[in-house]
Amino acid sequence: MSEQIPPCRDDAAPAFGPVPRRSTRQVLVGKVALGGQAPVVVQSMTNTDTADVAATTKQIAELWRAGSELVRVTVNNPESAAAVPRIVDKLAMMGISVPIIGDFHYNGHQLLTDEPACAEALAKYRINPGNVGFGKKKDTQFAQLIEFACRYGKPVRIGANWGSLDQALAARLMDENAQRAEPWDAGRVLREALILSAIDSAERAVELGLARERIVLSAKVSGVQELVAVYRDLARRSDFALHLGLTEAGIGSKGIVASAAALGVLLQEGIGDTIRISLTPEPGASRTQEVIVAQELLQTMGLRAFTPMVTACPGCGRTTSTFFQELAQSVQEHVRSKMPEWKITHPGAENLTLAVMGCVVNGPGESRHANIGISLPGTGEAPAAPVFIDGEKAVTLRGEHIAREFLGIIDDYVERNYGRRLP
Repeated sequence: MSEQIPPCRDDAAPAFGPVPRRSTRQVLVGKVALGGQAPVVVQSMTNTDTADVAATTKQIAELWRAGSELVRVTVNNPESAAAVPRIVDKLAMMGISVPIIGDFHYNGHQLLTDEPACAEALAKYRINPGNVGFGKKKDTQFAQLIEFACRYGKPVRIGANWGSLDQALAARLMDENAQRAEPWDAGRVLREALILSAIDSAERAVELGLARERIVLSAKVSGVQELVAVYRDLARRSDFALHLGLTEAGIGSKGIVASAAALGVLLQEGIGDTIRISLTPEPGASRTQEVIVAQELLQTMGLRAFTPMVTACPGCGRTTSTFFQELAQSVQEHVRSKMPEWKITHPGAENLTLAVMGCVVNGPGESRHANIGISLPGTGEAPAAPVFIDGEKAVTLRGEHIAREFLGIIDDYVERNYGRRLP
């Protein structure tokens, strides 16, 4: 699967900024709209045992507070299915109304039959057409899941995955390919199988009575170029809302870079309505990292704003002190911790731009481009740090409390410019 992806046509994107969104259908998941002209939605998935109500509720709450707008949970056995309504009730008691998606494989039809309260409590179902059933049981068990979605008015993500591809479909397409005068390479045939698995399953769901406005498609692979190729084709051949994600993206910087590379290309082309960054958490790391990466991807592309972003220089021989690095980190942590409150009391604060610069070379100029910027003294420079507000020098900070004073300036600016005014 090393086939190179051709460059976009010249008319595929404007000279500046992403193209308009391609999907025309809007899907309502709980109270969250995705698709059409709705903003690209950030979602995540728990990695707790869903049957552990306390642990799963706690992690969903953490993901929601970090900014996840949809959260998916594994529903793989009777205990997890029975736990779902209790989890949803506990979240409601905490004032958290994030829609919960049930992830089903192999036995979803039986679990929802035995636990109708789970079918009702979930905001959306995820069905994998590659393992919903096998042989003669496949169509029956798929139909049962769609019937539950119709009965309870739930949307469905039909999510094909490279790791669980419908082998019967893949074998049939391989046989058909062998009869071509000019056979495709194996990678292209398997990509076609993945796309057809999603589209054909969606059309079957429509035949069973599920409205097109209740269907989301995904077709995930773990290679960047393959993902771009699959979703370009999927977007060209269907008008369903699309869920983007590089499956099994990996750990640390590899997972972040690979996900950003693939999703950045597609989002720039107007493809994708909701995204999930499938990071492998580092040992002891919070699950919320995948939410932060998704937000920062959308924000750096100019598609959405979630929290004030900090521009900071990388450092060089002029910046032998680590103070500017520590200040940049403190500022980013400060505004991110404030955003849950600011989102309610100071709407618009997420659009604030900040700069923490380490020396006189680019410091004053970059600081003037931000709403609030500080230019710290580099090695050998005078021990003074001018602060610029909306392009104008406002004050010069000195001494041991520069960090505390600069955070205070940020808070004062947010209060003055974004605080709700009482009538």
